[in-house]
Amino acid sequence: MTQSLPTIQFYTIDEFIEWYPENSINHYELHKEIIFEMPPPSGKHEAIIGFLTVFFGTLLSQIGSQYRMPNRAFIKTPENDSLYNPDILIQDYSNVKNEALWGNRPILCQASSMPLVIEVVSTNWQDDYYHKFADYEKTGIPEYWILDFEAFGGRKFIGNPKQPTIFVCELVEGEYQMTPYRGNSPIKSLLFPNLNLTAQQIFDSALS
Repeated sequence: MTQSLPTIQFYTIDEFIEWYPENSINHYELHKEIIFEMPPPSGKHEAIIGFLTVFFGTLLSQIGSQYRMPNRAFIKTPENDSLYNPDILIQDYSNVKNEALWGNRPILCQASSMPLVIEVVSTNWQDDYYHKFADYEKTGIPEYWILDFEAFGGRKFIGNPKQPTIFVCELVEGEYQMTPYRGNSPIKSLLFPNLNLTAQQIFDSALS
């Protein structure tokens, strides 16, 4: 589970950014005005992120120079009380002129700046399936992937027995519609309509 810091204290977004330790090897997010230290990733977790970074980087070079993949950017929630740093964030940089905080802070607020967000599920799976799901939905992010390669999630999501699953959540009339992908079924993406990728390819990238 995600662990809060020993001394519970409420922080504003500005206070959290000011507090954040420079060059820290630990990873923190602000959840409902409380700072949480995120669990350290496994080697497999990092291997998948590395695979997707290279994969999407190649695609982005083909579809337009306005897209970037910042690795330390935060997403601010509409309630102005949380900052999330997703595992994969594809940014439409053409909208940066409309991001009031971006010039001085690595913070994105507008859904049009974030066409695709991916979270790779760890032991704190409730964050991705519940909290971030709800907040990304409220923010209006068009496409959100929940990549549960270790089958950490609840059985009501990934079945019984549990199975590694990728959920592609597409925003339809303000609500996410979740489509599960397993095995060699091609993943369908709003941002990448010609995507040539399967769940199994992603899962296998953690083993190769």
